[in-house]
Amino acid sequence: KPQHYFLFHASGLRTSLRSQLKARSHPKANSAMKTLILLTVFGVWCLLSHPSNSLSHQGPLLANRRDFFNKANALLLGSTTAFVVNDEKAWSDDGNAFATSAGRRGCTTRSDPSKTVVSCYGELLPVDGTRLSSIAATANGVSTSAVKNPSRYSPPWSFLTETSDANKAWKSLVEAVGSLDQVQIMQVSDTYLHAIVPTAQPPGLFNPSTFSAAASEENDNVDGSSGSRRRLLITPGLDDLEFILRPEDNLVLYRSASRTSVFVYPLTQPVSDGNANLQRLEKIRKLLGWSLMGVPQTGSNRL
Repeated sequence: KPQHYFLFHASGLRTSLRSQLKARSHPKANSAMKTLILLTVFGVWCLLSHPSNSLSHQGPLLANRRDFFNKANALLLGSTTAFVVNDEKAWSDDGNAFATSAGRRGCTTRSDPSKTVVSCYGELLPVDGTRLSSIAATANGVSTSAVKNPSRYSPPWSFLTETSDANKAWKSLVEAVGSLDQVQIMQVSDTYLHAIVPTAQPPGLFNPSTFSAAASEENDNVDGSSGSRRRLLITPGLDDLEFILRPEDNLVLYRSASRTSVFVYPLTQPVSDGNANLQRLEKIRKLLGWSLMGVPQTGSNRL
């Protein structure tokens, strides 16, 4: 019977939805929730329209079919939504733990019925490292290390068009990065530079007041050991810019990536940064007058 079909499948779907949420597989849970809503509408219609239905005889509150439908639907949707939007924090060093953070490290994942927001903080160059991180398909950005992901790869820069002196070239790069709007330089050595910039696209991912306060405190602390610096390293809604000088090759390697990615159902790739990371790097390169050692990256056409 149609009402039995509904009750059987809705019960199984509710169980599946709860298990997926407990495992924090939020994009699948959102899909399951939408399917459950459709089954609810169909099932209530079957229950009300079947000749053997006795629910419409349960008293004055249920005498009206429209009133019964509205109450039943509101009850189910209310309980489902309250369960889904519970803001949980899931941290994992394993990039395969969640589909929305595949290929990334040190991520937090938050979901509600409309979107999933992933922020990752474990992708910066290690202190003793010599190679920048790649850019996963679940992130926005470009890197000279993303050789296995052509849509996020960009070739190294040669500074020979400006000078053959690597130290002079590095100084010019540091000055160019420091001239960007809202930039905060976090670390500089003889061969490594790390800076942060608020994410422009998608909008609304960072808190300007929090960023400004922490950045101001960091500027006042010259030894780089302040708590504000540590907070900025785990603040969502920021883009990380990293550069490595290779003086023996007359090259500079780089990476510009957004820490935070937004996934909107049913998209399997993050909402685009509007090529903001690529355009920022191109602005720096053209300001320096340096050349690309390969085919230019044209950027993404994703939404």
